[in-house]
Amino acid sequence: MDVSLMTPLEKLKKLLGISLDDDSKDFSLQFAIEDAEQTIRDYCHIKEIPERLNNTILRMSIDIYRNDNLGEEENSLGSISSISEGDTSISYGTDNAEFKDSLVKDYRAKLNKYRKLVW
Repeated sequence: MDVSLMTPLEKLKKLLGISLDDDSKDFSLQFAIEDAEQTIRDYCHIKEIPERLNNTILRMSIDIYRNDNLGEEENSLGSISSISEGDTSISYGTDNAEFKDSLVKDYRAKLNKYRKLVW
């Protein structure tokens, strides 16, 4: 299949090693793509996403899909925020807020080229 003719969903499935025939995760994958696109639009203050950001959308979609465990019944515990040894205690941080901040940080250099200032 010609890569240039593939939809973003098909490309994402290939990158994640999911068969193109398997449509059981399509909703979650499409959600991850739309979430990545919205994150880019919000950060860059743009309505149309430039074609040169298509690979960035896919990379962000992979991160969102894997981090949020989309389609999984078990939720991730999040990052460990504190550990105590006496009588053992482990506290987990809120993963979503941390992840959204780190997601933009990871792609900030690429996205800043397309960012518009808002007054």
